[in-house]
This record gives sequence, C-alpha cells and structure tokens, in this order.
Amino acid sequence: MDKKILDELKNLLLKERKDLEENLERIAKPVDKEKGDYETTFENIGNDREDNTTEVEEYADNLPVEITLEKNLQEVISALERIESGTYGFCENCQKEIGIERLRANPSARICIKC
Repeated sequence: MDKKILDELKNLLLKERKDLEENLERIAKPVDKEKGDYETTFENIGNDREDNTTEVEEYADNLPVEITLEKNLQEVISALERIESGTYGFCENCQKEIGIERLRANPSARICIKC
C-alpha cells in the first residue's frame, strides 16, 4: 500500500480514536485507556428512592452505549497496531489486500468484501 494512502487511513483512525474516547469519557471512566477498556460510571444523584431509580435508569441506558463505543475503539486500536506491525490492509481470512475503498469507508476493517 502506498505511503500517502496509509497516512490518510492512519489519520482517519486517529481522528476516530479521539472521537470515540471523547464520547466514552462522557459516560464512562477509563480502566485501561491504551487497550480501550472503559467502565460505565454510576452517578450518585442522591439517597432517596426517586434518585436511586434515576441513577439505575441512567446506568442502564449508558451501559449498551459504552459497550458499543468500547468495541469500536478496540477495533480502531487494533487497526493502528496493524499499521505499526506492517500487517494493516490484509484480510484476516484470505490474506489478500483489502480494497482501498473498503478501508476508506471502514479504516478498521479486518476482512475484505469477498470474505
């Protein structure tokens, strides 16, 4: 893969990583930021029954969002690691090059369209 395209894709991944981390930090605290591991926070609003209900509802709403964002962040981190190791852009199933169009649409793609 040409260096210019690789740099373009790396920049897309770095921007996506930053955006995902910012969104995660709104609802979760980092456990291991390098690995993209976060934990949904449980805000303590108060001690009465209504406050407790609000806390639980907010936690229940945030948990699936955190899990999805965390998974996406881990895929981006993995793609950045593959760039550093020289294995980026190759399908994990057939080992053929993943099309540039696919990588531009989803820079963290692990498999080609055919697979």
